[in-house]
Amino acid sequence: MKVLIIDDEEDFRTIASSCLGLLGGAEVVEASSGEEGLRKAEVDQPDVILLDLVMPGMDGTQTLSNMRKNPATVDIPVIFVTTKGMFEGFDEMRKLGALAVITKPFDPVKLADQVRKILEDSKTTGS
Repeated sequence: MKVLIIDDEEDFRTIASSCLGLLGGAEVVEASSGEEGLRKAEVDQPDVILLDLVMPGMDGTQTLSNMRKNPATVDIPVIFVTTKGMFEGFDEMRKLGALAVITKPFDPVKLADQVRKILEDSKTTGS
């Protein structure tokens, strides 16, 4: 599984990357902004993107909207990651193709399994 983490917080990227890579066996690519994330999504073609909702410049919603306009990234599954209590309006994100939301802080040991389960559930429900 190849995962692209798009988050402006270096600490989060480092922890999530370690959890997914070392504990979960995933190949991890990181981006520190929406703009960088769009480029890396197109080039690296990850199996899933963990996308921070609140970022300076292009936020998570704008990043996802731009991904959905690009034929190279239109079908890449996206899971939002945000601080607990900071997320509203998931229905709008779902319309753009977001699969789920993982709240920060998350359980590092369970992150890779949580991502895999969301991907599996989306395939069985056709989301």
